Amino acid sequence: MNRYQNIQILRDIKETETLGPRYRKGTKYPDIPFNGNDVYVITTQGDRYDLLAQQYYGDHTMWWIIAIANVGDYTPDVPLNSLFIPEGTQLRIPVDIQNIMFKYAQINRL
Repeated sequence: MNRYQNIQILRDIKETETLGPRYRKGTKYPDIPFNGNDVYVITTQGDRYDLLAQQYYGDHTMWWIIAIANVGDYTPDVPLNSLFIPEGTQLRIPVDIQNIMFKYAQINRL
């Protein structure tokens, strides 16, 4: 699922009445609470968020769910600017995808 699919595209009007560059409205992400059924994995060499999303969700575009779920003090080794995860990092793979997608749509008013 392309998470930007329904995010509004905006364009500012400049002082000269010409249209400025197009951009997407800011996207908000839901908090992903811990669930007793979440899966925990230890990463190996070559693991990436998109590959893990494909493996666990059957959809590589849902990589952001795994990334958002692992941001914070409890996973300080997880980089915020890369799809690659250091080898040996413990990651939480959330399982409640329907609820996460519902919250995403709700806070972005989709």
